[in-house]
Amino acid sequence: MPTELSLIRPDWPAPPGVSAITTTRAGGVSGPPWSSLNLGQHVGDDPAQVAENRLRLCRAAKLSSQQFGWIEQVHGTRVVQLPLVNAPPADASITRRKGEACVIMTADCLPVLFCDDKGSRAGAAHAGWRGLCNGVLEQTVAALGEADTLMAWLGPAIGPQHFEVGPEVREAFIAKSPAASQAFTATGARPGHFMADIYQIARLRLADVGVTRVYGGQLCTVSDPERFYSFRRDGQTGRMASVIWLH
Repeated sequence: MPTELSLIRPDWPAPPGVSAITTTRAGGVSGPPWSSLNLGQHVGDDPAQVAENRLRLCRAAKLSSQQFGWIEQVHGTRVVQLPLVNAPPADASITRRKGEACVIMTADCLPVLFCDDKGSRAGAAHAGWRGLCNGVLEQTVAALGEADTLMAWLGPAIGPQHFEVGPEVREAFIAKSPAASQAFTATGARPGHFMADIYQIARLRLADVGVTRVYGGQLCTVSDPERFYSFRRDGQTGRMASVIWLH
């Protein structure tokens, strides 16, 4: 693995006062199977190596560790506002202050970053299929407010060629929004199973609450093992981070 961090910067027209990055698996110190920039403390990796990896992320972002708002993700819809003080488990965070970094971890789930046109509000949401279905993106938009001024970026996630789901997942999404049916394609090989396009579902759900400027959504975690962790592909693996802050 390369020794330098290989970062992805969102391809969106964010204002100058907004910075955002997503890590890849390159540039850290963790050994197999977490090689190498694992940022998750809950996946069995050596805590000292995770701490070093997080320190490298801080340096790359030119932020202190105290500026990162790490949250305990539980595949829910709770949104918290930074700074965190005895924060409950949550799957999204927002900020309206400079120097506070909203951060979420993923390894197939969809990371979604938000900012407004003026660079005065930012947020990050962890959208696994359960959270996405139950409204984590809608809750994040509601917490940020003024949806028509927001833009969103969809980071690396499991792509539509690899996200096979059962009928119960499709039915759960369609029950929330009938339009979601267009994001599922029958596999053919397994009756009753479907390939799901999590990017398309996210765009539909965001449009429903007034966020129509949505970027990204082209990076598949499963099909790119050199760059990305994937829980579905590897089982025990590391976690990447998507980070956004105002300055």
